[in-house]
Amino acid sequence: MRGPIWLPVNYLLIESLQQFHHYYGDDFKVECPTGSGQYLTLNAVADELSRRLMGLFLRDGDGRRAVFGGQEQFQRDPHWRDYIPFHEYFHGDTGAGLGASHQTGWTGLVAKLIQQQAERAIAGQAPAVLVE
Repeated sequence: MRGPIWLPVNYLLIESLQQFHHYYGDDFKVECPTGSGQYLTLNAVADELSRRLMGLFLRDGDGRRAVFGGQEQFQRDPHWRDYIPFHEYFHGDTGAGLGASHQTGWTGLVAKLIQQQAERAIAGQAPAVLVE
């Protein structure tokens, strides 16, 4: 099992990758994911990490949100399924929200990642991320 996903660390890593890409440009590439043989720019790696973090909150192909884990009332009930909690951290394998759900400061940064991805998609600089 992977350790918990703590959003502040991931967010700061994404911002750092974006800044390093600004300095190094498109010529500097790293293997992502490790062992895949696929090399991406630092900006593309930041985009991939952003997409993964946004995936905690967006519905998958079955209409389920990882943040809700196995809580069926939140997954299916129309009175609950669109009220998304911003947890303190998340399960490393399932993405289920863990810890406090009332401390939204850091987790709210996902909104900034969604905005960045949308702006880049509009400018034709990144693939569009489907948001319901």
